[in-house]
Order: sequence, then C-alpha cells, then structure tokens
Amino acid sequence: MTTAPIAVATHGLTKRYGATTALEGLDLEIRAGAITGLLGRNGAGKSTLLQLVAGFERPTSGHVLVDGEDPFDNALTMAGTQLVREGGDTFTSEPVKDTLEWYRDLRENWDADLAASLVDAFQVDTSQKVENLSRGQTSMVGAIVGLAARAPLTIFDETYIGMDAPNRETFYEALLTDYAAHPRTIVISSHLISEVERMFEEVVILDAGRVLVAGDADDVRSRGLTLTGRAADVERLLGARDVLTRRELGPTSQVTVLTSPGDDLPARARDAGLEVDGVGLQDLFVHLTRRSGSTAKDES
Repeated sequence: MTTAPIAVATHGLTKRYGATTALEGLDLEIRAGAITGLLGRNGAGKSTLLQLVAGFERPTSGHVLVDGEDPFDNALTMAGTQLVREGGDTFTSEPVKDTLEWYRDLRENWDADLAASLVDAFQVDTSQKVENLSRGQTSMVGAIVGLAARAPLTIFDETYIGMDAPNRETFYEALLTDYAAHPRTIVISSHLISEVERMFEEVVILDAGRVLVAGDADDVRSRGLTLTGRAADVERLLGARDVLTRRELGPTSQVTVLTSPGDDLPARARDAGLEVDGVGLQDLFVHLTRRSGSTAKDES
C-alpha cells in the first residue's frame, strides 16, 4: 500500500491551447506532505496546471514531475494521484454508490469507513443517480471521493462549488482531521481564500500563467504590511519600496507595501507613531493580482 506523500515539481512548464497560453515557463515546487493552497484569478492557469500534474494532459514544452516521474499516461503516478474537479468526477447516469464502489476498487488506500461516515455527515442519498443531485450534493460526492481515497497526492480543484456554508465547514474539518491522521500531499485550488487559508502550509499564487508568489504560507502573509498615519511620516519611511495600494484620507495616508524577511519597517513605523497592520492572505492576493492586471484567458 502506497502511503508516502508525493512531491511535485515543474521546470519551464508551458501549455498552450491554439493561440491561448494557459501556462508559460512555470518553475514550481510543491512540498511533499504539506497542504498547499493554489490561488489565482479566473484564467490564471490553475486547472490547467492540476490536470498536467494529474497526468491528464501533456505539456506543450517544459516538464512536470510527480514523485520524480513524468505523470502523463503514467500508471504508477496516476495510481497515487487523486484529482477531484468541480463536477466531482462521477458516473453521472449511475447511482452514487456505483461511483464510490468504483473508486473503492481503484484506490488501494480507500477507507470505506471514512466514506460511509462522510456520506452520513453530508446526508447524501447514495441510491440517487448523480445527474439527479444538486450542484452542492455533487460536490459533496467529490469531496467524499477525494478524502476517502487517501491518495498520496490529493488535489481538490474548486471542490466546494455549490456547497452551503455548513457543508463546506464539514468538508474542511474532515480534511484537516484525516490529514493529521494520514499525512499526504494535498493541493487545494479555491476562490474562497478567507475560508480555507487557515489550512494552508504553503501557498502558490498564479497570475496569467506564471508564478506570482510561492512559499511558506506564513512567510507569504508577512510580505504584506499596511501603514496608516500622517502622509509625510508615511512617505518618509517608504523610500523606494514596492507599494501595492495607496489611499489618501485628507492629511492621513494608508499604504499597503510589500516587505521582505528581516525588514525593520514595522519597528521603525511604530517608532514613528504609525499604525501598523498585517495583510490577510485574501487581501494580499487581491492587491497583488489587481496590480498585475491579469485578465481571464481560458479557465480557472
């Protein structure tokens, strides 16, 4: 039974669909045994990247390596990878129980007890055909598959779509509980950043098919800093720093800037009597991607 978490790496990874470039020159490492948040605006290339990692597509150029191997049409890496997309990857014209039984036979780490408990928690009627389920219920089936499969590399691509808040919370709690008991590499692509960022140990932000930010989640969060105070005092401290946003409130300025590890700006700002606040991951994401001016190109 394969249980060791799987690492992912890309080198110069490029994927084009005709005249559209979904990914361009992507160099990236996803740490084995961590929960990584994959963030990006619509069209940033997230789903394209995840399909390449899962071995569903071949790169136009460059390389993607899963556990050191090319995943495309690779039975070994695909056996250890579970990608759950928005639609849940189910047999739509068959009862839910048939989908669960198929994954039970396919995934060597499948936990039937966990699947059954999640069916109860989500109140899914497994006798119903998937095509007769609501969007949220279909997403719940996908969440059950992704968690119960316990694949060494588990990928959730917007799996929560359609779930109401209580069911999303049930999914998050089940994921964290099972991850603690059975560590594996988990990648979560999500637009609900404020809800899921507490789970992230690593963060990757894609923008227009390129890596905008990647690293330890706490380090990424610490890159953003908001200073509020007298405009003259704020400007004196900024120097040539990278400013994300700026607001002028009469004689008061509020500026969000990027910092680097070991930067003494917070201490100097407090000494100058400025108000110093951190920037949440969602706000930092918004500031960074808005400034980059990325636009939707192909898919999420």
